[in-house]
Order: sequence, then structure tokens, then C-alpha cells
Amino acid sequence: MREKIINKSSDLFLTYGFKSVTMDDIANKMGISKKTIYQHFQNKTKLVEATTLHIFEHISHGIDGICELGKNPIEEIYEIKKFVMQNLKDEKSSPQYQLQKYYPKIFASLKRKQFNKMLGCVTQNLERGVAQGIYRDSIHIDFISRLYFNGMVSLKDQDIFPIDDFSIHILMDNYIEYHLRGICTPKGLNKLTELLKIN
Repeated sequence: MREKIINKSSDLFLTYGFKSVTMDDIANKMGISKKTIYQHFQNKTKLVEATTLHIFEHISHGIDGICELGKNPIEEIYEIKKFVMQNLKDEKSSPQYQLQKYYPKIFASLKRKQFNKMLGCVTQNLERGVAQGIYRDSIHIDFISRLYFNGMVSLKDQDIFPIDDFSIHILMDNYIEYHLRGICTPKGLNKLTELLKIN
């Protein structure tokens, strides 16, 4: 039952936001009593904590799977973006913003996990790209990977990019292209141009 509650809560939180969804909403959607939820989770904060960890682990596992395919590093970035967007439901309800505002400790812990995960993933992508002659060998890999993470986080900052003015899809596409154009060799730019035509 605990797993079922986490799965349904993940779905609702990502669709409507962490603040907007109540324990009553979850119980009603599942056709169970609120008491059943409280048997597994002391309060909503504990449920939000378990849910964010579940979502993070699911996405991390999916990203690992994409990285194991050994695709061209530029293709890999777009594949990861596609996977993350599908699993975060395009973030229409800006759940990350609600999480940061109403559950700052959980948000800070999640951000640390995301940073460590993404730093490793982006570093490997950059190293492979340099080895394949797709990215310039003069780039500072540690600097670029940290910059990339920071940029990704700022895309979700509602003060900088209000959700009514900027679609997360367009923001991500523009940001990835901006990132790649800064680090690609002519060979890499040819690959990027090909992918942009498809996407």
C-alpha cells in the first residue's frame, strides 16, 4: 500500500503541485480513507519527502539507462531532456517552485542529490564529447558541468522565467542549444544542426 500511495501522490503532485494537493485529494483519488495514508506517513511533509525521493530515484535510474546506451554525447543530452520532461509532466503546475516555497528543507536536500547526480552525468558527457572530437578540448569540464547544472536550476526560477511567459519546453531547448554551441567543435556543430532539424 505504501508504494501505491507514493505512486499516486507522485502523479498528483507533479500534475497539480505539492501545495495544491491535499491528503483528502490523494485518499479520494485512491478510494481509501485518509487514515490509511496516515498509517504509512506521519504527515504530509513525510509523504512529500518520500515522493520526491521516489521521483528522483526513478529519473536517476532512467538517466543511467540512457547513458549506458553509449549514444553520441549530443544525442544523449536530448534523450535525457526528453525522458525528464515526460516524467515531470512538463511541470505545468511548477511543482519545483511549490516545493521550494512550502518545503524548503526537502527542496534543499533534493537539490543536493540532483547536483551530485547531474554533475557526474554531465562530466562524463563532456569527457566523452572531448574524446570524440565533438566538444572542444580546451573546455574546463568541471566549470562547464557546474554552470550547466546552475543554468538548468535557474530555468525553473519563476522570478526569472514566469511560467505564463515561458514554456519549460522552449526554455530547455534554447538552453541546451546555447550550452552546446558554446562547447562544440565544427564536427559537433554539424551533429547539432542535424538534431535541431529533427527536433
